[in-house]
Amino acid sequence: MPNAIVWFRNDLRLADNPALRAALDGGFHPIPVYVHAPEEEGEWAPGAASDSWRHHSLCRLDADLRQRGSRLLLRRGPSQQALQALVEQTSAAAVFWNRKYEPATQPRDAAIKQALRSGDVQVESFNAALLFEPWSLATQQGGPYKVFTPFWRTALGQWRMPALVDAPDRLPEVSPALPSVALDALELSPALEWGKGFWEHWQPGEAGAHQALEVFIDGARQGYRSDRDRPDRVGTSLVSPHLHFGEIAPWRICAELEPSRTAANSADMDSYVRELGWREFAYHLLHHFPNTTTRNLNPRFEHFDWAKEDRQQLQAWQQGRTGVPIVDAGMRQLWHTGYMHNRVRMIVGSWLTKHMRQHWLHGARWFWDTLVDADLASNTLGWQWVAGTGADAAPYFRVFNPVTQARKFDPDAVYITRWVPELTGLPVQARFAPWLEPDLAQRLAPAYPGQPMVDLAAGRDAALAAYKQCAPEPSR
Repeated sequence: MPNAIVWFRNDLRLADNPALRAALDGGFHPIPVYVHAPEEEGEWAPGAASDSWRHHSLCRLDADLRQRGSRLLLRRGPSQQALQALVEQTSAAAVFWNRKYEPATQPRDAAIKQALRSGDVQVESFNAALLFEPWSLATQQGGPYKVFTPFWRTALGQWRMPALVDAPDRLPEVSPALPSVALDALELSPALEWGKGFWEHWQPGEAGAHQALEVFIDGARQGYRSDRDRPDRVGTSLVSPHLHFGEIAPWRICAELEPSRTAANSADMDSYVRELGWREFAYHLLHHFPNTTTRNLNPRFEHFDWAKEDRQQLQAWQQGRTGVPIVDAGMRQLWHTGYMHNRVRMIVGSWLTKHMRQHWLHGARWFWDTLVDADLASNTLGWQWVAGTGADAAPYFRVFNPVTQARKFDPDAVYITRWVPELTGLPVQARFAPWLEPDLAQRLAPAYPGQPMVDLAAGRDAALAAYKQCAPEPSR
């Protein structure tokens, strides 16, 4: 039986893994390997929270492989040299991997494929991450989409789900003579154990992904359309980090949902699948507009009058000390759990880019380092959306009022109270905007800032004034 290298990246699962299945179906002896080469990701090398998750997910993948008689080899980059060395050590006849779509990794993978094939090695890559690969959908004019609704309408018209493939029961042994770097030597876990508290909330790995989906299907799917906007409730699936690291396939999620579809929850289920569609749209945009990781998709915003970078204010925003309870709650949830509720992401993003008028890249880079589900495509889309600079963006003149948002989506201040406990002594209605009752706040919540760092009305007016000078045209 000839050997085949199966190169794991952000596809850390055994079920529904096309690269692994290709090796087995082709009659090869799979040799699983992960190559650590963060420098090849360019300026968007994985952040600290992502690294911490990856450490645990790799550990889990290795355990799953060992349970089946195999194991995961760990090697250091450069990727091409590491793979070529492993091919030579194993006399591998083939190398299989699942595709990545980031601007820095696509040309790298193409070069590796060409180099290996020139040495008479069979090389194949597959889609393991998306329902629709970024180049598979186009407008009637043959160009990329910039608006979600027509993109998703076209996607639904081409909906073809792959067959589900369970994880193999057994796998061939990987020779113990093949060297492997120790997982701890990759130094993926934060030195100060900043992410230690994450694991009270998350279970990285394929089993954790399926468990999170099962909990969602059993309890939260009905009412999803309304509950997904409520940070005070568990109304979302919480599978985003599992999706990012490929611990579960998106088509597996869709297939698992279908048996639970009823007339009562059908609209909620469609709403959830539509959110998966936004992830697809993000990858579509990233592929066609790779510069948007650092540049505005709407070029008119290149001349937008952002405020001068204010490190003190940015640090207060990062640490949840803005004086706006819902914003501070979100930023503290992020720091302690590696996650932030999606509605709150929009609120804190609007506060940063509009009230503070700081460039959206400050937010994108902070989220990139602190989110366990940090995904370049989704992170870029989300920040350009909330800043009003990207595709299908919220109009720049739409400035979220954080107090109104908190009262609507956290009406009993449950979320605020959990993450900003300094406000616990205040009456519930005072917790949304404590500065409106200064005497009460000073007496019952003296540790909390007495005023927001930016006056809400003044910040909104300054943002709108800057918008009028820029006057961007809406996306078409």
